[in-house]
Amino acid sequence: MQIGSGTNTYEWQDSWASIPESESARDGWAHHGVTVTESGQIITYHPGDPTMMVFNPDGTLVRTFPVELSDAHGITLVNESGQDLLWIADNGRKRLPGLGYDYPGGETRGQVLKMDLQGNILARLTRPHLDVYREGMYSPTWVAINEESYGGNGDVWVADGYGQSYVHRYDRSGNYIASINGEEGGAGRFNCPHAIFIDRRSSPSELYVADRANGQVQVYDLEGNYKRVFGSDFLTTPSGFVTHGDLLVIAELRARLTVCGKNDEFVCYLGANDQVCDVEGWPNNKDTAGNVVATSLLEPGKFNSPHGLAVDAQGNLFVAEWLIGGRFIRLGKV
Repeated sequence: MQIGSGTNTYEWQDSWASIPESESARDGWAHHGVTVTESGQIITYHPGDPTMMVFNPDGTLVRTFPVELSDAHGITLVNESGQDLLWIADNGRKRLPGLGYDYPGGETRGQVLKMDLQGNILARLTRPHLDVYREGMYSPTWVAINEESYGGNGDVWVADGYGQSYVHRYDRSGNYIASINGEEGGAGRFNCPHAIFIDRRSSPSELYVADRANGQVQVYDLEGNYKRVFGSDFLTTPSGFVTHGDLLVIAELRARLTVCGKNDEFVCYLGANDQVCDVEGWPNNKDTAGNVVATSLLEPGKFNSPHGLAVDAQGNLFVAEWLIGGRFIRLGKV
């Protein structure tokens, strides 16, 4: 089936990827990112196992490789000297269906690391030594790179979306430089800067911050200076970004994608399904005893809880949803 209209029409495919059947795939609480390589392969994380998965564009599973992660919450692809590498934001904990909406006990081991496509760790970033972390949790959610292959300086930006709601800046060697928290401009303190993204649609490039719990996007230059804010009149829960041509597409956790134009103006929603977010237990369901169970309300053409978002060279979109068992959707550009 198709969703959208006009030049923003897509073919909805929610069973395109050959994820191996297993108990962990059915019962794992999917909460991960997704990215696409220059060759068109799609890389994402298994719903329940510490495993990265690589798919061909037709959904065939090419290979998997194990990783020592709680979750690959944010997955960012970079190209260094012709080699594709991954930056991973691991928020340091993973929900288990048997615990409902609580996380397992114990320390949150958030980490940010760079790896090759075989899972070999090439670099790790150290959490900044800031006062907020003397007692506060560090739980990074996303990474953005000012890539040298695009004329950037190699700086690494890290969103601590589930921790102290800061965005940290490091140089290409991993040395901490500075942090921003939304107080630099007039749009207010970040409240869950869930995703960050370097927008290269115009020059100079800019840093976009999905200020999710505030329902807006804050924009900075690449020195960390506040520039503007947008979206409070048409966004609810911005959670991830991609661009294709002049278009900006934003994953919104509350059951839709939002398409914006070159100047970040609203264009349309895709797969909007607001009512599902009001169901008890969303993004899952609850049984008669009040236990959290996998949702029975998934519908073709309607989103449930978009989380990870990627785009390929042809403009096809790939959406990883946040829910028990996960749902991995391909929107084929028409």
